[in-house]
Amino acid sequence: MSAWEKNVRRVLPYVPGEQPKEEGVIKLNTNENPYPPSPKVRAVLRDFDVSQLRRYPDPEAADLRAAVAKRNGIDPSCVFVGVGSDDVLAMAFLTFFNGGDPVLFPDITYSFYDVWAGLFSIPFETQPLREDFSVDPADYKKKNDGIVLPNPNAPTGLEAPSGLLEEIVRSNPDSVVIIDEAYVDFGAKSALPLIRAYDNLLVVQTFSKSRSLAGSRIGLAFGDPKLIACLNDCKFSFNSYTMDRLSLEIARAAIEDEAYFQETVQKIVATRERTKARLKEVGFSFPDSQGNFIFASHERLPARLLFERLKEKKIYVRYFDRPRIDGHLRITIGTDEEMESFCKAVSAILSQEGCNY
Repeated sequence: MSAWEKNVRRVLPYVPGEQPKEEGVIKLNTNENPYPPSPKVRAVLRDFDVSQLRRYPDPEAADLRAAVAKRNGIDPSCVFVGVGSDDVLAMAFLTFFNGGDPVLFPDITYSFYDVWAGLFSIPFETQPLREDFSVDPADYKKKNDGIVLPNPNAPTGLEAPSGLLEEIVRSNPDSVVIIDEAYVDFGAKSALPLIRAYDNLLVVQTFSKSRSLAGSRIGLAFGDPKLIACLNDCKFSFNSYTMDRLSLEIARAAIEDEAYFQETVQKIVATRERTKARLKEVGFSFPDSQGNFIFASHERLPARLLFERLKEKKIYVRYFDRPRIDGHLRITIGTDEEMESFCKAVSAILSQEGCNY
């Protein structure tokens, strides 16, 4: 070992879903939106003055924050923006979780939370979800340095009742509670209205899923102005210019096209519900997802085997080789045509494996 290696910060990194390089793949493994961004985004790309890239972007992202605030009926001082919700969440971990007590989050959830905790040397404890993957609020009523709860949860897709979330926020006035709402637009109720009543609540959202901008990395946080000011202090101490000029314009165009946003979200929800019905007919069970994905297990066919057989047919879904969830596949909702191909492939595999219905 080289002498310098003893000073390296050792972390176990987050592993994203596979990004296949081959052509002709039906990609249902990373919860991307199957539809293109708003036509207003296309117009921005067409008309963008590239000479503007010689100048630094607005570090305060004032125009975007104003547009987001207007859409949500709040003051811009309650809005924070970053490079995708991962950047926003990492900055929140760095900003708020420094008291020495453990941060609490579920044992089955977004697997980046424990990575950030490790990276920033933050102690944490995972709280076991119930057998049906629901949250027990009693688990979050003990000494802690902060709480993180995704809603709907990933990878299960389950929505926590708004009353349960408010109970947890209310019970922890001395800690910052983060509600990660990456998938909230697909059927769940947002906790955003609660920021008016609780100055310890931070609600995080993203443009990656419901606004078809995973490739542009645009994330948001909502909270009391004092929370947002603290986030900005850390952000400006780390990197003042975290969003480029083009992304700022793209994001503003997307947030201002409410009609297109609602249209595409409803299409995905309708396809999700049809796919649920199809999967139930051939022996699958799953939580009642309110995300743009289904977390499904089959009564007779192992999830790993189905994952491998689908991949052979160039259909990619997500398999997690972890206790409690290694019998499930997370299946992103694609277009109607993609989901029809998926369902036909699943039926063919079940038939080949002797699981006839």
